[in-house]
Amino acid sequence: MASFTAVTRVLMAGTACVLLASCGGADSVASPGAGSVTIVNPAPTPTPAPTGTPTPSAITAAQFAAVTTIDGISITADEQLALVNAGTNNNVNGVNVLSGVYPVSATSATTATDPSSTNAFFTSTNFVGALNGPTDTAFQDWTCNAPGTTFGGGGGSCSAVPAIGTGGSSAACPTGTIDDGLVQTFRACRLPTLINSSLTLPKIAGVFYRLRGQTEVGGDVGTTGADTGVTLTIAPGVVIAADSTEATADLLLVNRGSKINAVGTRAAPIIFTAQQNLGGNANFGDTSQGLWGGIILLGRAPVAVCATGGPNNAGGTSTTCQAAIEGVTGRFYGGPNAADSSGQMSYVQIRYSGIAISDGNELQGLTLGGTGSGTVIDHIQSHNSSDDGVEIFGGTTNMKYFAVTGADDDGFDIDNGYRGSIQFMIAIQKASGATVDSFSTEIDSNRGEDLLPRTYGQYANFTFVQTASAPAAIRLRGGADMRFVNGIVKTPSGVACVNMVAAEVSATDRSTIRAANTNLQDLGPPVFSSVYFACQGR
Repeated sequence: MASFTAVTRVLMAGTACVLLASCGGADSVASPGAGSVTIVNPAPTPTPAPTGTPTPSAITAAQFAAVTTIDGISITADEQLALVNAGTNNNVNGVNVLSGVYPVSATSATTATDPSSTNAFFTSTNFVGALNGPTDTAFQDWTCNAPGTTFGGGGGSCSAVPAIGTGGSSAACPTGTIDDGLVQTFRACRLPTLINSSLTLPKIAGVFYRLRGQTEVGGDVGTTGADTGVTLTIAPGVVIAADSTEATADLLLVNRGSKINAVGTRAAPIIFTAQQNLGGNANFGDTSQGLWGGIILLGRAPVAVCATGGPNNAGGTSTTCQAAIEGVTGRFYGGPNAADSSGQMSYVQIRYSGIAISDGNELQGLTLGGTGSGTVIDHIQSHNSSDDGVEIFGGTTNMKYFAVTGADDDGFDIDNGYRGSIQFMIAIQKASGATVDSFSTEIDSNRGEDLLPRTYGQYANFTFVQTASAPAAIRLRGGADMRFVNGIVKTPSGVACVNMVAAEVSATDRSTIRAANTNLQDLGPPVFSSVYFACQGR
């Protein structure tokens, strides 16, 4: 303020000199006589008031929801929007509140709902989305980073060579594996294609474990057989890479009755990847995908679609209902044991997987077929799958802390009578190029509208960043029941947020949104609570 006053005084003096013709020779100029000279400074230009962020106009139903007609039956956009608005604390008129996957503010985007109040599996939270503000570290270190999917922390780049260590030239392969010599500078210790007795893969500096072809843990015991006692145990920090030297589809499959015990740590996650990720491959990079088949876990928990035996019932007690898993031949899942265990996977990365065998017959990053509630799945990242990040066929397995990054198809795909819960979910699609039918989540019952058990999934604390030009980020169809709590959904211009689909016998009996019916194990229309929607690139 002081400098402004001084400048004003100088300006005033200079202006007076001009008006008096000459300051230096004022004595030779006739005096204006008594009185004073009034000098008026020009009024300063007013500072415009800040406009702030424009408030977007209310979203229309046609922008919010995509309509799909099946057998002449559809759920209108107005009906879909009304169903979401019937929930609590939802915001359908949101704008982008994310930087990558992180919220830009520590303040919850909308008022949160405590998910633990309705589901004991869920952790109590007071925020929406998978991350509690821009400084949440829950997904750091055990994940890897890629363009557009950066979690920060010490996880490093997904395309960087994993931390295998040195000393491969002198390292020895552990008992039960096959020494395949050196790849780059690493010792390759190959797993047998059939692991018929328990096997442990320790962390050995300079060693990675190789998958070649369809590698199976144990033999199938059927829907009701006893555990085989075969467990594949993998130590923290171990790297398992699929063989790139031959054309066979490489994958790891755990049959019914056997288990996997792959438990890493935050600082030392277990990494499943392709051999191209180990260096020395000029054609490998951030956009690589579909380099191997992924991981399949098969269990004896109830399923709704019975390829043989059946039909099943609401309790899932059929001992003959089973189905063949996608992507392989003659491997079955399903059974009457809702508490069945296929083991544990924690702090695991699955990179560059997913192979399409044929249309509708694909291998994902992680495939769960009829796995039970005794199966523990948490802190998993599925990165750059050429198909789904994870697909769950029936069963009752619950999951926490699951990130799907760069998938070419759906992030989370659930169907075939899955009845479970997932919390702290992230689906962030590829920056560009994902297939046009790719959803952040697709929830289905394989058009078996009233097959039992009915699909009933519960999502809590999810962040869905849709980039693909699919109809919507969330597709819900096939008579599936669903509850969504504490979510953030972001879609680009031209893409809706939700797409609810029904296919039933009449326009008045549209299974996905009809009223609750205990005779059909139907809980009624989907429920949305505390979900923040930023649709259409708003």
